[in-house]
Amino acid sequence: MKTVVSWPAFLKEAMLWCIHLLNKVFVMKKLAFIGLLALSFSALGEVDNDCTWKGIKLYGKVKVVTSFPDLEVEVVNSFPDLKVKKVNSFADRCGEWKFVESFPDFTVKFVNSFPDIKIKYVNSFPGV
Repeated sequence: MKTVVSWPAFLKEAMLWCIHLLNKVFVMKKLAFIGLLALSFSALGEVDNDCTWKGIKLYGKVKVVTSFPDLEVEVVNSFPDLKVKKVNSFADRCGEWKFVESFPDFTVKFVNSFPDIKIKYVNSFPGV
C-alpha cells in the first residue's frame, strides 16, 4: 500500500526543512562574524613585552607623517596600549619618543579611528 502525502503536509514539511536550513546558515554566519570580530580585536594594540609592535621598536626618534606611516596612532586618555613620554634627548627606553624631522627610527600618523595602537602622553613612567 502506498502512503499518500497530502499537499498541505508536504508544504509543512518543506517549510520546516527550510526553517531548519536557514537556522543553520544563520548560526554559521553568527559564528563567522564572532570569529572575525575576535580576530580583529586581537590584532589591535598588540604591543609586545619587549616594547615592539610587529617588529617596530616603540622608542627612539619619531617623525610625524601624513602618508605611508610605519604606525597609525590614536591619542587617548584611558586604556592606552602604550604610555609615551616626550623627551629631548636619549629616547632609549620603552615609550620614550623624541620627535624629529630627519633620520627617524620609525614614523607615525595620528588618526582618530582604527589605529594600530593607542597611546597616552605621560610625564613619568612611560611604557607598556
